Amino acid sequence: MRSFIKTILITGASGGLGKEIAIHFSKKNWNVIATMICISECKVFEGIPNIKCYELNVTSSESIEKAKNTILNDYKSIDVIINNAGIGYRSFVELSEDAKIDAIVNVNWLGVVKICRAFIPHFREQNKGHFINITSIAGLVNLPLGSFYHPTKQAVESFSECMAYELLDFNISVSTVQFGNVPSNFQKNVKKCEKSSINSYNQMMQSIDGIMNRKTTDNHYLSEAILEKLYKIAENPSRRFKKYSIGFDANLMKYLRKFLGYRLFDRVIRRYVLSK
Repeated sequence: MRSFIKTILITGASGGLGKEIAIHFSKKNWNVIATMICISECKVFEGIPNIKCYELNVTSSESIEKAKNTILNDYKSIDVIINNAGIGYRSFVELSEDAKIDAIVNVNWLGVVKICRAFIPHFREQNKGHFINITSIAGLVNLPLGSFYHPTKQAVESFSECMAYELLDFNISVSTVQFGNVPSNFQKNVKKCEKSSINSYNQMMQSIDGIMNRKTTDNHYLSEAILEKLYKIAENPSRRFKKYSIGFDANLMKYLRKFLGYRLFDRVIRRYVLSK
């Protein structure tokens, strides 16, 4: 049993999985630093103990630095940081928009980079710390209409592994966590390209939307599994870089891609998508 209260910082904590993570760690008697882009959203935690909210925009170095200074003035030590903030963008390359591409890269990929860069000095000074960077099935395999979301998640996987080598001497460790569609509002909030005059595109978008919505509904068990796994990782972080795949979807995709190879995996995905 722990003799002291640990502290965790979570990005994108105002809703969805981030909110659930914050509440779960609060129930486990952790101090929770819940960061969000708009501080007014902190009302979702009213009446819940051990949670303190801070305004932080992961795309802004200035916002991160301001929040960090305030946080470290309030907390002497942070044990774990979960990079959870993320957005979705589902579009065909031909129909994609610069602003939406910039947004997903800035949040999903560079946001993780900037948070880690900002808090490594704190972890290094206290000679301990653990980063948990949440990716997705998209960090493991390439699937239709993932031309923008998938690269950001795969970039986080590569970044995390590279960074882990740099931090070994300072007792700072790194993990990534991948899973499928969680029952939340994430899919509802995914940005999409407009319907076009190209029938093939419209049919594929409809097919992918249907698959994603069904998986989100089917994965009613997944949130609890993710919360418990994140807690176990945070309580006993591995010193070595580790990837954790949670849930049937993530593990199935990982092993299919590994053992089938590209050609057979490609055939399976094509048949599955085109048959819907």
